[in-house]
Amino acid sequence: MSARLLLLPGDGIGPEVMAEAERVLECLKTHHGLAVEWSFGLIGGAAIDAHNDPLPAETLEAAQAADATLLGAVGGPKWEAIERALRPERGLLRIRSEMGLYANLRPAMLFSELAAASSLRPELVADLDILIVRELTGGIYFGQPRGIREENGERVGYNTEVYSESEIERIARSAFEAARKRDRRVCSVDKANVLECSELWREVVTRVAADYPDCTLSHMYVDNAAMQLVRAPKQFDVVVTGNLFGDILSDIAAMLTGSIGMLPSASLNARGQGLYEPVHGSAPDIAGQGKANPLATILSLAMLLRHSLDRGDLAERVESAVGSVLASGLRTADLAGDQSKPVSTQAMGDAVVAQLQS
Repeated sequence: MSARLLLLPGDGIGPEVMAEAERVLECLKTHHGLAVEWSFGLIGGAAIDAHNDPLPAETLEAAQAADATLLGAVGGPKWEAIERALRPERGLLRIRSEMGLYANLRPAMLFSELAAASSLRPELVADLDILIVRELTGGIYFGQPRGIREENGERVGYNTEVYSESEIERIARSAFEAARKRDRRVCSVDKANVLECSELWREVVTRVAADYPDCTLSHMYVDNAAMQLVRAPKQFDVVVTGNLFGDILSDIAAMLTGSIGMLPSASLNARGQGLYEPVHGSAPDIAGQGKANPLATILSLAMLLRHSLDRGDLAERVESAVGSVLASGLRTADLAGDQSKPVSTQAMGDAVVAQLQS
């Protein structure tokens, strides 16, 4: 029985990088026996232009019916002036919320060939392999009340950071389950010395840890965690944290790997469905120029194969193909620096597909 996927190219460079991921899918189906079918949908700015809605009902219905969804990117200056509730990013937040995609997995793994491209010295990042587990449907991004109001003759903006025990427990369990497949170390990041919400976070994570005696739990304040990521990143194995802190820390981790264009992510719900997307944004400044790095999207597809389709064998094949292409010296503009001539988005996709066919 074929798995059903939904592809959402989105905006900016999204369609370009998605095209290369689709070619990888076609190769896996044709040459490696992957039983899969896929369809396309609209989200973000593309959906606004077509339906005046960043997440049309038909897109959400298709995502809910699919085994997994692969997303390109959303957003761009074209839609920055419209009503906040209709902006492209609201579509992304809504699909996460409507599908209950509470567990965001963001690996920061450094391909050895890219050690020189990292912002840190190669010896600090060689063999780096971190997994950031970010709670995705709670916290300050979704808390109520929120808004802007008049107060004492001036405008005041306000947002609410809120987490329930059950929300904290389920993301903590996701982190410990992931750690059991790795080095069995979990670092929980919070701001418990200042925030009551973080006090509860630390208490619940500590309680959950008792169910995982084979794993080691440590705690770290978020400001120190940010510093430690750039001082000694290899001290971490699995990092679990809330929505806001996870957003920031995962982007810091991105630069350790040489380029944000290399980082995939997975957002999972309790039913095993996932939304997979590169960490990078829509990069409207280079859209349509063939400069975008498609590897984060291709690696997101590898995560989809592993987590939603239970095809870890094909996931490893895709990741190995990416490693071989990098070892051959091919670099897109974000990785090339001054040392090599960059290749196009399509040329990088060509190389990955060629490796998969060999």
